[in-house]
Amino acid sequence: MPSGTHDAQLARRRLLGAAASASLLSALPVGSARAQAFPSRPITLIVPFPAGGVTDVQFRALAQIAAKEFGQPVVISNRPGATGTLAPGQMAGTAAPDGYTLSVVSSGQFRMPHVSKVPWDPLRDFTWILGVTAYSFGVAVRTEAPWKTFADLVADAKANPGKLTMGTSGRGNVGHVAMEKVSRSTGMKMTLVPFKGAAEFMAALVGGHIDVVPDGGWGTMARAGKVRLLAMMTPNRLPSWPDVPTLKELGHDIEVLPMLMIAGPKGMDPAVVKRLHDGFRKAMADPAFQKVLDADNQTVIYMDAEACRRYGAERFEEERKIVAEFGLAQPQQ
Repeated sequence: MPSGTHDAQLARRRLLGAAASASLLSALPVGSARAQAFPSRPITLIVPFPAGGVTDVQFRALAQIAAKEFGQPVVISNRPGATGTLAPGQMAGTAAPDGYTLSVVSSGQFRMPHVSKVPWDPLRDFTWILGVTAYSFGVAVRTEAPWKTFADLVADAKANPGKLTMGTSGRGNVGHVAMEKVSRSTGMKMTLVPFKGAAEFMAALVGGHIDVVPDGGWGTMARAGKVRLLAMMTPNRLPSWPDVPTLKELGHDIEVLPMLMIAGPKGMDPAVVKRLHDGFRKAMADPAFQKVLDADNQTVIYMDAEACRRYGAERFEEERKIVAEFGLAQPQQ
């Protein structure tokens, strides 16, 4: 066979092969093709609380580990506001559903629509990726405080209505509601001082600017001997603080376990969701991440996307009742 003919046949085969490959690629859904290459640039993970707080520290650690799984940076963006619900709601309404903009979502997201009018729906406007952990809420006072037990605190707050101040991450958050429940059953009264997040209210507590914190984020300060725990709001006593009773043990029918989840805007490609889920779940299993959670007496509490959806639906209805019971709804303008 002449050399020119042989070369022509090889060139023809290559062209046919290339055409076949192009045909196969064109047959794939556009979303699937994108998912195969995902991620090809940094992912932004919104933390809706200030830098330096418990949520920020935990998810920065998770982001650093997850970046190794994704082969791209996971960049934390702190955007506090509206007790941690403003930024996730904005993401749901404005971010492209391409997987490159995600947010940490707390259980407060399911309360806010009952408190005030918001331009997003927590049951319809999010694509759930996975559940990560839950806060360990407790009642903390500074070490120098005169109250040695929760009963001491209640007695003082009852004898001096409104004199004692409590700091939380916002009016109507689970810690605030828990203390309102105690107030109803005991007759005590405290004055609420809302903050943007744990970094602020823990600094205020240690500095003596507020008296009580019924919230999370106290772990590091407690280990340093700067705050004293009077009671836990968790279902059970914490292994690391076995001498601290739960509110339920003390006769108050209160248990809280506020979840922290990761979500994106609605309409995300299922293949991208799976890639994100798998990467973050693997990062959650890293001992380095559990070590960070240990500092605040938390552990990994994994939920898949469907479990997050069910949790959200349940919380939404529970929060509707709480807001109505405690009159937390803001007047509509």
